[in-house]
Amino acid sequence: MPDSIRRRARAEREEQAPRGRRSDAVDDGIVFRKGFASLTELALSGVQVTACAIDLADGTVLFSVDDHLSVPTASIGKVLLLIEVAARISARDGGRGGRDPLGGVEAAGHANAPRSARPAPGPEALSILNRTPHDSVADSGLWRHLQVPALPIADLAALVGATSDNLATNVLLRRIGLDAVRTRAESLGLKRTLLLDIVRDERGPDDAPQLSVGSARELASLFRRLERGEIVDEATSRLVVGWLGLNSDLSMVAGAFGLDPLAHLDADHGVALFNKTGTDSGVRSEAGVVTGPRAGVSYAVTMRFNDSSISARLAVLDAMRTLGTDVLEYIF
Repeated sequence: MPDSIRRRARAEREEQAPRGRRSDAVDDGIVFRKGFASLTELALSGVQVTACAIDLADGTVLFSVDDHLSVPTASIGKVLLLIEVAARISARDGGRGGRDPLGGVEAAGHANAPRSARPAPGPEALSILNRTPHDSVADSGLWRHLQVPALPIADLAALVGATSDNLATNVLLRRIGLDAVRTRAESLGLKRTLLLDIVRDERGPDDAPQLSVGSARELASLFRRLERGEIVDEATSRLVVGWLGLNSDLSMVAGAFGLDPLAHLDADHGVALFNKTGTDSGVRSEAGVVTGPRAGVSYAVTMRFNDSSISARLAVLDAMRTLGTDVLEYIF
């Protein structure tokens, strides 16, 4: 093959590759090399890759690939709903006897809610929300498989954190409202990260085309601020971190950390994690914070791909775990 053709082919491959970087401050780019190579290979095969990893301590961007782009993130946007719910619970805790920010009580208070999520005692202790046929939706979650017809708001938030519960999400959104979630996101300075709609089994022409969108840089920064107690206030951040620490989906980036999927908020071999994942046809997305003996990292990765074969899906998941291995090496 003539050299001119080789040069042209190489230039075309480089043009198609994702625009990314590794921090020069981190071992001259040695760290995250495997993850960068793996994601670049996927991008050259037609997968859209967006990713960002940030050092928890000083905010250094360790790794990024097209992290400014706003892309579909499936259920990741539910984090914004959890932040608004936590902010209202925290405001009620501090108010002690004022107007219930969550809008009143549909039924009696729940005395057995987790201590970390319980508001101050009083007649408005915890609002109980009933599910309705209109809220029903398939796929992720436990509540639709349970007999109990109503649950406290804090328990619904825990279900969203633990299993990305779609039914619990819709019931909370019916009470909180999408407008309030959007206003909260704007107040946090988010411009490319939004929860667009309730969860639907099917999306029609009049519905938002995606459940949520987000940029890797904004999501990684948001999770770093949660870890640092900077989202709304310390109490709000701690509530959200507690709910996300219940997440049982470690199938993506976090699959490299070797943690118990059902118990990983407390350190195991020095590693602790809270995260949120999003799964849809042709979308795999994850954002989280992982801390280790040496350092901590907040990260966000989203892959959009042609989900026409199991091999294509497995290639995406394998690349995400490869990046997770790089993160693990960094925090040790």
